[in-house]
Amino acid sequence: MRQVEVSAFVPAPPSVVERALTPETVVEYEGSFEVRGVEATDDGWTVTASARGLTIHLDFEERADGLVYRQRGEAGPFESMETELSVEPENEGCRVTMRSSVSLGLPVAAVSDRIAAWKRKGELRRALDRLAEDV
Repeated sequence: MRQVEVSAFVPAPPSVVERALTPETVVEYEGSFEVRGVEATDDGWTVTASARGLTIHLDFEERADGLVYRQRGEAGPFESMETELSVEPENEGCRVTMRSSVSLGLPVAAVSDRIAAWKRKGELRRALDRLAEDV
């Protein structure tokens, strides 16, 4: 299991950023999967997304300072993936931080999980860049 973290200043009030960060937009901002549907659950939301013949389910929960979401089961690109997204006021805007833990569950985990973390970090950077452009 590897952990990655990406943080960016967004020149918009936290309330504006929080409204922009829905389960659907988070997946869209990351850019690897296309959202096929969002279902409300007792605990939050489940996003069904797909890319190149692969369908995944991401379970989202709302937290006081943002969102947390995880890949459900092993029917995705990772054996396990969990991401926390937080929004904190800073100066005339806010600091958005995304922390993710990923594992491919393959032999030689030191190498395969490093590659998974590298890919995941790129997705998180892309998400924060797109969020900043959107708000």
